[in-house]
Amino acid sequence: MTDTTVTKVSSAHSPKGDQGEVYLASGKRVSMRLWRDEEPTQDKPSHKHGYEVVGYVIAGRAELEIEGQTIRLEPGDSWMVPAGAEHTYRILETFTAVEATAPPAQVHGREQT
Repeated sequence: MTDTTVTKVSSAHSPKGDQGEVYLASGKRVSMRLWRDEEPTQDKPSHKHGYEVVGYVIAGRAELEIEGQTIRLEPGDSWMVPAGAEHTYRILETFTAVEATAPPAQVHGREQT
């Protein structure tokens, strides 16, 4: 039987991840997190994850470098990083975005991979 439990999470009381992100919701199949007012950065090291990421830009600008391509992200844009894809982000202007990961990023410590 499918679990139909509904959980509301207030971003004011949500747990924070190691990189400052706020977890908005988390379940068995997906998690959602908020990157709020991230300051501009130089390139972060490239990395890969064992989960897919989709995101939506609320404010600010960033560049996503993924598998040799550079994609400029601006308010209203969305993006997807497939599982196993080498990528990094460069924040160009104070950045706010929502991301969802499937399966959840924080399960079994995968957040660090």
